[in-house]
Amino acid sequence: MIPRSKDLLVRISFCWKPLFSGRYLIVTNIISSGGMLALGDCIQQGREKHRTPEKSWEWQRTGRMSAVGCSMGPFLHYWYQWLDKAYSGRVVKTVAKKVLIDQLVASPVLGAWYFIGMGIMEGRGWFRGCIEFKEKFWEFYKADWCVWPTAQMINFYFLPAKFRVLYVNTVTLGWDTYLSYLKHRENQQVDISGPDVQESSVPLPDVKPLDDKL
Repeated sequence: MIPRSKDLLVRISFCWKPLFSGRYLIVTNIISSGGMLALGDCIQQGREKHRTPEKSWEWQRTGRMSAVGCSMGPFLHYWYQWLDKAYSGRVVKTVAKKVLIDQLVASPVLGAWYFIGMGIMEGRGWFRGCIEFKEKFWEFYKADWCVWPTAQMINFYFLPAKFRVLYVNTVTLGWDTYLSYLKHRENQQVDISGPDVQESSVPLPDVKPLDDKL
């Protein structure tokens, strides 16, 4: 029984190893990026449907999320390759530099990529996507600093380079759910203009001319 199990593990290892080496690595990174962003949207839509049962499922929204995620895959692939070459080694000081650069450069770029890309695919154009990114940037960026520095310390210190994007995409399952919420939540706009005086049902008192009072 044990030899058969060992043989099965060897076969599985033989199948998945090519996915994390050579030219197949970028394909793996693209697919995992798109798949995780789509899965995060599915989780968020499930939460929305639980709160509002009459809400219908938006498969086009999930498709847009997946497409944006796939488009981020090549950037993440080459970005981590560059970081590993520019700052090689696993010394804590070097890892801290990589985390800081990732936070200052990659996080804002990917945030803008996400909101602008979604805006374009929704048919609202890149300009409206830029406006939405500007409005939600600080909320997005503060949450980013709460999640990613610790996650990236683990990534750069413990994991081999070929698993970086897959690890990030796995961690982003929760993060992608948050991105879906941040992108698609309904903005509650409060009407502060007050009731229209002309449409008010309260009768106004009769005002007599000044001459009639004298």
